[in-house]
This record gives sequence, structure tokens and C-alpha cells, in this order.
Amino acid sequence: MSVAPADSGIHWTAWAVFAAFFALVTVLGFLAARWKQADLNHLHEWGLGGRRFGTVITWFLLGGDLYTAYTVIAVPALVYATGAYGFFAMPYTIVAFPIFFVLMPRLWNVCRRHDCITVADFAQVRYGSRWLALAVALTGVLATMPYIALQLVGMQVVFETMGFGGVTHGAEIALLVAFVVLALYTYTSGLRAPAMIAFVKDAMIYVFVIAAVIVIPIQLGGYGAIFTAAEQAFAQRGGTAGIVLQPAKAMAFASLALGSAMALMLYPHAATGVLAADGPRTIRRNAMLLPAYSVMLGLIALLGYMAIAAHVPAKGTAIVPALVLQSFPEWFAGFCFAAIALGALVPAAIMSIGAANLVTRNIWRPFVDAAMGAQRESAIAKVTSLVVKFGALAFVVFLPLEYAINLQLLGGIWILQIFPAVAFGLYTRWFRAQALLVGWAVGMLLGTMLSWMQGMKPIYPLPGIGGVYIGLIALLANVGVAALWTALANARGIVPAADPTAEGDYADA
Repeated sequence: MSVAPADSGIHWTAWAVFAAFFALVTVLGFLAARWKQADLNHLHEWGLGGRRFGTVITWFLLGGDLYTAYTVIAVPALVYATGAYGFFAMPYTIVAFPIFFVLMPRLWNVCRRHDCITVADFAQVRYGSRWLALAVALTGVLATMPYIALQLVGMQVVFETMGFGGVTHGAEIALLVAFVVLALYTYTSGLRAPAMIAFVKDAMIYVFVIAAVIVIPIQLGGYGAIFTAAEQAFAQRGGTAGIVLQPAKAMAFASLALGSAMALMLYPHAATGVLAADGPRTIRRNAMLLPAYSVMLGLIALLGYMAIAAHVPAKGTAIVPALVLQSFPEWFAGFCFAAIALGALVPAAIMSIGAANLVTRNIWRPFVDAAMGAQRESAIAKVTSLVVKFGALAFVVFLPLEYAINLQLLGGIWILQIFPAVAFGLYTRWFRAQALLVGWAVGMLLGTMLSWMQGMKPIYPLPGIGGVYIGLIALLANVGVAALWTALANARGIVPAADPTAEGDYADA
């Protein structure tokens, strides 16, 4: 939920600066079709940039992909509401990159050698099961749709803060215009568009964050005053919130960070960014360089404490835009709002491309039109990316925000259930396809049921342990069922499907 500032006047200077930067990236989005020019009627060119992005481009692309507008909006809002618990995003992203370093180069190698464009393609090649690939694909699409919708929330609160009005009072017009433009240049340029725009977006986010963590504390009397004000506010509210993590929340904090880290690189947008790299060396370099964004994430989280100390006239997801407008001149506030909006458009574009790749390769091709050629495959992906974007837009405009938030929380639990099929599959063929499919179903059902029982929250209380991330509980059940089913199949002497991959396929060329 967001509560916008009481001042509803239109801030024209901020709007002008915002519009100027939006126009700039729109031009870049269309020009991107000529960047690393190739035939975009082939899906690997439109949806993966021809697998030609080097270290620098991949760094900006993955940074723009993983650190989104909703990150900038939601992480400070969580810190504002819960204190130290909201910093779980920092260990989460730090733990994610060693996993990234170990798994993703092997995934890139085997996918390149077997012309896999999605992680579901890999599951089908490795296990010889289009049904397992379908499960992986559906999970990715289901987890991605509400994620795209939540990027719109970042844009929505920016429009509200600049005085455009809430979604029911006109802001849907601005959202529609922004997403029509996004849809057009993504359709035209494919993954090249968000890759090029990510340079601008990331630079703007860094300027915004550095300015915020220097200027705002000076205005508020320094970080000591900010932490004192935050601690006093939490003490007045009561409960377990505070600037120091309470022991009762330690297990929930740790398990949520671990489970989220394991799931991160399996999201379609993250996998798309990885598979677009030009080789495993680029991926390993990025695993070492991307933690620089985690430093920025910690600084972004501090905005939650600053909002408390500044007594911003807003709550929930509106606190960061309100803090910016209160702390900076309008022209720089417009710059910051443009940075947040670009933080929505770049990942939304990559997410829609990742989902379109999954639908085209792992749903449409095997179950609707197995004989389609490269040009038709690319055309279907482009149309699907449009459907995904406007489906997410309709989600935000016509349904309560809580639906998108709840489904996104569920999405993290769901995406973790494809970890055995993908991550284990990179190192062993011991698990059977049918066993992984049954384990996936058990994990999906258990995770959804436990989350429903907790009011759509991601933490489940266990006696003597404390709260534990539901995604990990479901994953343990998933792996246990898959292992038992595989052991029984081996005992009965059932011959597994052929595996066309060889050990050398996973090693660097």
C-alpha cells in the first residue's frame, strides 16, 4: 500500500525533467535495433542479443535487470516499517553471486552448445521431457507476471508524487503511455533496447543514491540523528521492529535471504541476462563485479530510516518519492523520479522478453506448432512480449495492489521449486524427469498452501526454530520426493530417457 503526500499540486519542473529523460531513453530504445546489428527475425538475436554482450554490457544489463524500481521503492519501505529486518536484501544479494559464479557458466556452456534459449530448454535437453520443460516454463511465466506489475507500482508512486493523481484519478494514462512506448521499442529492438538503456538507468540511479546519502543526512543532522530518530520511532510503535535485528527474527531473516538467493538467477529475466553474455568468462567476471550493486542496495535501504527522521508526509511505497521531493529542488527530484521510472522500464522489458522466450520455445513450439520456422518463432515471441506487458498493466490498473504483492511473494516460493531441475541438472543426471516433475508439483502445492495459511506471507513459524522461509520448506519436500521417486525407479530398473549432453558440454570451450 502507498499513501501519497498531502500536496497534490502538479510539480511542473519535475515533470519537465522527467519527460526529457524519458524522451532520451525512448530514442535510445529505437536506435538499439541498429546496435550490434543482426537479423532480429531470429529468436536468439531478438531475445538474447545474439549472445554477444561482453563484461561491461552484461554488468549494466544484469544490474538494470536485478535492481529494479520496486527495489528502490520497496526495500526502504520495508526498512521504514520493520527496521533491521528490511536489510535481508543485502545478504540475499551477496549470497546470490557465489551461486551465480558456480552455476551460470556451466548453464551458458551447455545452452550454447545445444541452442537452448531458456532454462526450460535446458531441462528438456537434459532430461528428455517436454512436460518437465513445461513445468519450468509455466513457473517462470507465473513468477514473472506479478513482478512486471510491481515495476509499475514504482512508476505509479512517482506519478502520484509529481501530482498526476492516483491510478484511479489519471495516472493510468501516464502508465499506458510509458508502456506503449516500452512495448514498441522492445518489439522493435528486443533485448538490445534494455541493454542500451541500462547504461543510462544505472548511471542515474547511482547519482540519485549518492546524492541522497550525502545531502539528506546533512539536512537531518547526520546519521547519528537519523538512527536515534528511527530507534525512538520503533520504540514508540512497540513490537519487534528496531534498528538491531531481534533474535526471534534471526532464522526468518537468514532463511529468507538464502532462499531468495537460490531463486534469484532462475527468474526468466535473470537467466535471459546471463545467456545473453558472450561467454563463461564474462559471467564469472560479473559474479565478482555485481556485488558493487549490493553496496548501493544497502545505501538505498537507509532511505527508510531517513524517511522516519524526516517525518515524510507519506507511508508505504510512497516514502522514497516523498523524501526526494521534500529534500531536493524540483529539477533534481525530476531527475531522481526519472531514474526510478527507468528502474521500472528496463527490468520490465527484460522480464517480458524472458517470459516471451519461455512461452514461444517451451509452450507454443512443443504443444502448438512444432514445425514453425525461425521467423515465425521470433514473431510469436514479439507478440507474446506485448501480451505480457499489457497483461501486467491491466493487473495494476484493475486489481488491488495487494494481489500483485501477494503473487510476487508467491512467485519467489514457486521459482525456487525449479532449482532441482536446473541447478542439480547442471552437475548430475541421477534424478529422473518424472521424479523432478512430481517433486515440483509437491513443492508448488505445499509452498502455496503454507503461504495461504499465513495470510500470503512468506514466513512459516516452526516450534523451537522460529520463522522459516516457506520456499525452503517446500524445496526440501520437493527434493525429498524427487530423490525417493528416483531411487524407486532405479530399483525397478526403469531405463531413463536419453541424455544428449556430455560432460564436456558443461566445461568452457
